[in-house]
Parts: sequence; C-alpha cells; structure tokens
Amino acid sequence: MQISKSAKNKQIKKSRYIKPVTPMDARQTILIIDDEIQIRRLLEITLTANDYKTIEADNGKDGCTLAASFNPALIILDLGLPDQDGLDVLKKLREWFTNPVIILSARNSEEYIIKALDRGANDYLTKPFRTGELLARIRVATRQNSRQQEARMEFGNLTIDQDKHLAYKNSEIIKLTSTEFSLLALLAKNEGRVLTHTYILKEIWGHGYTEQTQYLRVFIAQLRKKIEDDPSKPTLLITESGIGYRFSGI
Repeated sequence: MQISKSAKNKQIKKSRYIKPVTPMDARQTILIIDDEIQIRRLLEITLTANDYKTIEADNGKDGCTLAASFNPALIILDLGLPDQDGLDVLKKLREWFTNPVIILSARNSEEYIIKALDRGANDYLTKPFRTGELLARIRVATRQNSRQQEARMEFGNLTIDQDKHLAYKNSEIIKLTSTEFSLLALLAKNEGRVLTHTYILKEIWGHGYTEQTQYLRVFIAQLRKKIEDDPSKPTLLITESGIGYRFSGI
C-alpha cells in the first residue's frame, strides 16, 4: 500500500514531538529535584554548560515520576521539599533507582548527613555551594557507578581483583583475610563516597553489628598497615570524623 505525500508529511511532523530517551540520553541526563526556582536555574545553566542534559521537578512526587520515566544518570535531591521530606523521597528512590544520588540541602547537621548517607545517598553537599565542587562530586559519583561493575580495579600501585578475591600492591599479593578483602572491596567500589559506620558494619558483618564502631576501627587499622605506604598518614582509607570512611583512589 502506498502512502500519499501529505500523509507522509503528517507522520514526519508528528514524529518531531516524540523524542524517546535513548541509553545515551539517560547517561547524560541529570534530574534536579528542588523547590527553589533560583537553585534549579543555577543548576540548569551550570550543568548544561558542562554537557549534561537536565530535567526538573519542584516536589518529591513529580521527582519520583521523572526518575522512573527517564532513568537519569544522576539525581540532585533537596531535602526540604514542599510535599514530603527529601529523606523519604530518597528512601523511595532507593527501592529501585540504582544510579547516584547527591543531596544538595541547607540542612548541615551531622545527623542529617548520616541519615542521608545511610539511606543510600552517594554524597551530601550543603547550600550555599560552589558549582565547581558540585561538578567534581558529580564526576566522582558517576565514576563510582562504573566501578560497581568492574571485576578488576586499579588505583596506582594497588590492584583489587574481585573475581579472584585478591589484592596486589606493586604487583605482589597482599595477604588479606576474607573479611579484610570484603571491606576493602566495598570501600573501593564506592571510591570517593563516604560510607557511614552503620552502613559498612551492616554490609560486612550484618545487622547485629551496626553499633560496633570500635570493631570497624580495628579492621581499618589492619587494612591501612597492609595497603598504605604510610599507615599513620593514610591516603587511600580516609576517616570522615563522626561519620565513617571514604576510599580515595585518586
């Protein structure tokens, strides 16, 4: 059956309004969930200038809907939303959303930072913020996401092979216990991300150990002796006072 020229033109014209999100789009898209229009405009300008696409929501409900529809590469989430608390939005998102989430909030207490990180935030930045720092944290968060899929991770003279369950320093095998390796791999997969004491203890030892922070300090000290050039001045396993630990592979 032949299609008339006018019918073809109608089809072409209609298709201009249909723009499916391809996998490439998804990797480049950042979802902003913030009720302050000035913040959304600033973020849109900054991110667009740095080759990101942006979509926006001014409340939690719409933000979750957009996250499900577009599967963005990263979400920037405010905690003070008009319809629901941002921590509750984060909890809902983490039931299915696996890409990075960065909290951008005026709440700067240690309590909120720990709660957000425990609920699955990759990073936490307080307002007012510097755009250069935000962009750097976005790059780290997206790199973390790719690390999660790597079987072999390299950080200077340190190599971690998850398939073989082995770690190497200067190409020599480091003698690690099973627990030490699991702890090192967990931190390395989340390079640049602050992991709280509670999160680490739960992931490595289980729910019954979430209050045993001293237990964790002992294992961190043991790991530092084995992987750091100078355990007294660690450059890989960084302590975030009162919160947890961060692996710095840079």
